[in-house]
Amino acid sequence: MRPLTTFRELGVLPDICDALERAGITTPFAIQEMTLSVALMGTDLIGQARTGTGKTLAFGIPVLQRSVAPKDPDYAEIPQGKPQALIVAPTRELALQVSSDLAIASKDRGLRVLTVYGGVGYDGQLEALEAGVDVVVGTPGRLIDLANRRALDLSHVHALVLDEADEMLDLGFLPDVERILRMTPETRQTMLFSATMPSAIVALARTHMRHPMNIRAESSYDTTLVPATAQFIYQAHDLDKPEIIGRVLQAEDAEKIIVFTRTKRQSQRIADDLAERGFSASPLHGDMAQVAREKALAKFREDKIRVLVATDVAARGIDVRGVSHVINYTCPEDDKTYVHRIGRTGRAGATGTAITFVDWADVQRWKLINKTLDLPFDEPAETYSTSPHLYTDLGIPAGTKGRVVDPAPVERKPREERGGDRGGRGGERSDRGGDRGDRPARNRSRTRSRGGDSGGSAAGAAPTTGSATDAPEGSAEAGAPRTRRRRRSRGGSGQGGQGEGSAQAAAETA
Repeated sequence: MRPLTTFRELGVLPDICDALERAGITTPFAIQEMTLSVALMGTDLIGQARTGTGKTLAFGIPVLQRSVAPKDPDYAEIPQGKPQALIVAPTRELALQVSSDLAIASKDRGLRVLTVYGGVGYDGQLEALEAGVDVVVGTPGRLIDLANRRALDLSHVHALVLDEADEMLDLGFLPDVERILRMTPETRQTMLFSATMPSAIVALARTHMRHPMNIRAESSYDTTLVPATAQFIYQAHDLDKPEIIGRVLQAEDAEKIIVFTRTKRQSQRIADDLAERGFSASPLHGDMAQVAREKALAKFREDKIRVLVATDVAARGIDVRGVSHVINYTCPEDDKTYVHRIGRTGRAGATGTAITFVDWADVQRWKLINKTLDLPFDEPAETYSTSPHLYTDLGIPAGTKGRVVDPAPVERKPREERGGDRGGRGGERSDRGGDRGDRPARNRSRTRSRGGDSGGSAAGAAPTTGSATDAPEGSAEAGAPRTRRRRRSRGGSGQGGQGEGSAQAAAETA
């Protein structure tokens, strides 16, 4: 049997190999082995492989190796402080992940890697660009903003990478990408990586690349799904899904879990629900501040939280080892979304489990996804949190419930104490005010007449007390109870004011 190929055998510089070995990376994946020999020569290439197979190092190593480092003899000959390479990513999370991998690989070469993205202030990014950087990783919008401010000069870029190009197409970034391409020299090396190759991406490659080498580690759809990922499709009721997830979290092989949702509000609600059930969970969606999103991802990577509830926008940026399960809380919109979601598990040769919940209204959508990907799940099994096959499919211990902490019990006082707190049904009414703090008890016999009469109400009058909150906040009457008298005139008198005046006149006459 042929021994495994190493990065050193592929011609990678010892500085980069040493840094990778310290991180436990010694042997390349298929896409890396096929790409490095071509990319290290400066050839344009199109790399296509399923997600989670190590595409970052496939383009990252050539970018770092072909950039001039401060320790190199000809470093003084390049424009100082101007970026030598540019990597464009569709999402903030993916840009941060790429930068993290590049920082590991370039540690011994001393190259300066800067990440730029929206959602945060410009000051730090502008200061870094002014000080000088060698490699820039960024999202399209912020890259164009910085270029328009004349803070980012792309005229000396020798290598440009478009990562997850199909996602940039889906997010509407293609016009921005073309603007960025026009800012760079025509003699640059261009590398495009994508899990799928829609026609618009092919057209982009033909326009802006010079005789690119096509490298396809695996075919587009039939093997874009990770073979080591077990897939389960369940037709589930929306109200029962949190209970099912709570039980899945206690499966024998459950480690880190990502739950994908369709909306931001859904992401927040499910994360709150799981936290109330006793699981360490955090949302990840676009309404969160960038600092909060980065903090949630960092905690997830560091095993401080087990569950990340994310929207599709964040799907491409989550590259975390140890994700054992991916749960689609709702049926994905299409086959590409399904592929990208479940690709968060089973990464780097590990095994994983993908669970998809299909609502009754989404059955036809799922059937289309199933047919496109040629999957054997045309009829999702109707599943509830108590279904026996749920336990056997996912290795959930018998008797498991969907929470690890009991809800806080509601403390109920004895009847006699409850009666005292409420003033007592048979006690004195004056006790009612004393139980509410220092506020004195109300005198319910107090009335106020419109005509200045301070006497008691006439026989048969029914006083009604208005709430204190009815008065405008800050007014003199806001804290005082207000009592009104209503008089009924005999003989069908017209206006209430006339009837009240007639009664008062009759009383004076008497």
